[in-house]
Order: sequence, then C-alpha cells, then structure tokens
Amino acid sequence: MILKKATILIVDDDPDVLTAVKLLLKTEAQEVITEKNPENLNWLLQRNEVDLVLLDMNFNSAINTGNEGLYWLRKVKDWKPNVCVIMITAYGDIDLAVRSLKEGANDFIVKPWHNEKLIATIKELLDKKEGLKTTKTAVKSTAGDTSILGESDVMQDIFYKVNKIAPTDANILLLGENGTGKDLMAKAIHERSLRADKPFIKVDVGALTDTLFESELFGHKKGAFTDAREDRTGRFEDAQGGTLFLDEIGNITLQQQAKLLTILQNRQVTRLGTNKAIDIDIRLICATNVPMHELANENRFRKDLIYRINTVEINMPPLRRRNEDISILAKHFAKLYASKYLKPAMDFDAAALQKLKSYNYPGNVRELQYTIERAVIMADDHVLRPDDLIFSILETANDTTVNDDNIQLSTLEKNAILRVIEKHNGNITRAAKELGLTRTALYRRLSKYDI
Repeated sequence: MILKKATILIVDDDPDVLTAVKLLLKTEAQEVITEKNPENLNWLLQRNEVDLVLLDMNFNSAINTGNEGLYWLRKVKDWKPNVCVIMITAYGDIDLAVRSLKEGANDFIVKPWHNEKLIATIKELLDKKEGLKTTKTAVKSTAGDTSILGESDVMQDIFYKVNKIAPTDANILLLGENGTGKDLMAKAIHERSLRADKPFIKVDVGALTDTLFESELFGHKKGAFTDAREDRTGRFEDAQGGTLFLDEIGNITLQQQAKLLTILQNRQVTRLGTNKAIDIDIRLICATNVPMHELANENRFRKDLIYRINTVEINMPPLRRRNEDISILAKHFAKLYASKYLKPAMDFDAAALQKLKSYNYPGNVRELQYTIERAVIMADDHVLRPDDLIFSILETANDTTVNDDNIQLSTLEKNAILRVIEKHNGNITRAAKELGLTRTALYRRLSKYDI
C-alpha cells in the first residue's frame, strides 16, 4: 500500500510524541489518528480502517504490568490480526521491544528517532502488507491452469495459512472433495517453500496395488521381482531435497499405511531386493477426499500415521461454500481459454453470471472450468450468455441420484436427453447445444435409446 493512501493510528500517553509524529506524517499519509488512552484502541480500530499502528511500550495505566505495550500489542493482534504494528520504545527498553517482535509486532523504533528512518520503516511495512493482500486473492502456481483464486473469507483464511506454513518443512494434509484444487494447492505450497528449486513429485497412491506401492515409492533392484529388469529409484528418492505429494492417501490399505509409517519415522527407504537403507530429505504433502471423521476410524486408517502426515491441515472448501468466488474464477477461465483457442476476449452478461452463481457445482471448480472451456469453444459471440453455459450431465445426474447405487449410466444419459429435449420443445439443435453434443451425435443417441 502507498503511504499516501494509508490510515495510521498513533497511541502514546505523551502529547509531545503525538504532536511530533502527527506533524511528521500528516503530509505523508491519508489520515493520521492520535490517541493518549490505549483503552480506546478497540473502539478506534473498529471505527476506522487502520493500516498501521504506532504503539508506545509504556503507559501510565491501571494495568501496571511493567510492559503495558506487550499487553496492548496482544489485544491489537486479537482484534485486527492483519494490522501492522510498530512499537515505540525508550533505549532502556530495547530488550522488551525485541520481545515484542516475538509477540507479533512488525518492528520497533527507539526514542528519539530519525524522521527519515521512521518514514522508511512505515513505507516498507505497508509495501509488505500490500504483497500479502495479493496472496489473499490468489496463490500462484505453474501447475495446470495457473492460479488458485478466491476473494471469499474461507479462501482468504487458507491463503493466510499458506503464507505461514509454505516456508516451513511441516507435513501438510489437504482435505476436500474432488475438484476443489488440492493438487494445485500442493504445487503452490511447494513453489512458495524453501524447496522450490528442488523436485515436486506427485504420486496417486490410492491407485497402487501392494506390490506397485513398494516399487513405486521405495524403488527396486534389478531382479527383485519378475518384471524388475533394471534398478529403479522410488518416488521418495526422486523427491530428494524437494516435496513429495501423495494424492488419495485415504484410499491406501492398512498394510500400505504400516510401510509408509515406517519410512516416515526412520526417514529412510530401502529398495526392494536390497537391505541398504537410503536417507531421505523430503517435505511431505498428502491429500484425500475422505472426510477427517472417516479418516480417524482406526479400522480404516492408522491414527499414528495421521499424526505423522498432519502437522498442518488445510480444508479445501467446495465451490458451493465460496459462491462469491464464482465470478472471478469464471472470468479467469474465460480469459485463459479465449487465449488458448485464439478467440477474442470473452465477457459474461449479467444473466450468465447469475446462472453460474445459482448452480450447485457437484464437480466443484473443475466442473466450472470445463463448463467455461466448452462455452468459449462453442460461443458465436464475445459475450457469454446463459444458453452458452452447459453444465455436465454426468455431474448433474450423479448429484441428483447419489444414493441409488444400482442405476445404470445409460439410464442417466437417456433421462438427461429426454429432459433437455422436452425443455426445448423438441428442438434438436438447441438440445444438442445444451448437452454439449453435435446434432449428429445427439441423433445417434436418440437412435440408441429408441427415443
């Protein structure tokens, strides 16, 4: 944020300090608020959009802790976690000021200060804050279709957590329905980590048999089993120094879980066909669409393994819980696919956006993405309208018949075709467009189902 647009609150019981700082900053900032009594802090923070607080370390107050500044710092961080705080301290309280950094302060200044230094410090903190704001609406990733976007509160909370944990080596468990972006989030976390220049290795462990599980993850020596024609490194070794992403971790067997737990405890792998242990240095990210309450069932998943893989847990919300993000995502995908398919820049009319926001998205962001891609390809105009937006028959059918295990896919398709044709009063051209089919393909299905 540019200092000229910032609102700064100064809290100090010395009126000379308040006057001096206000005179210094009044031509630099948009608004400067001064306050002698820290007990008015909450009221001031709720009433004003404050960007930065200058907070004294010592007050003549009823608290009498000897470090009133730390008390009020904690209060500010409780009330407004994202507000920058600079502590004002006397030379003799520098140790206390340093402690304030551990309590959440962004910086401190020592009385008497140099005006140029104070202004430079404020500008630097506001610039950093603006950088964090950017990450609150998007986490960039080079994986797939570039970005995880969101302005909703639930996504801002996730982006804030990612900013905190990405630079660490903490093991992360990503939870969420299919299509919510768990794989993109895993890639984004890796790219924001200190291992970003090292490998990012993804394995869909839920699809591996017991034999393939060991060979794929741990590697093997030539001759270890029938088809082992050469030595091969496992994915743990491939990810050395980087990040290993184990997708669908909730679907592995108890036997596979025991083997994985041993590796994570010892931080060593042993290839099939050899007794030589190899040290591993990886950051582990796991993902599953299995809800945590089901994962915690020890008949299904070992709790000791959950603790190993779940230092930090991130719940990726379904799109129906972040309705305010639909427009930004839709416009992002429209821009992406217009460029990919050499189309003019695409926009949405109000009715199209309303249709997008009214849909339930059983397929989540992935379904929205494919819906927009199809609309961009088929559109005859640069403005997308409701008729251009065709939702997936498969997702819609699955969403309305989720409890019927015996229903056949052919019956779902037939019923969907009948509904759409009836909706358009027998107009095959319009029905085909809504179904995402050519007229010829629709006629083939009409013949197939004797419609």
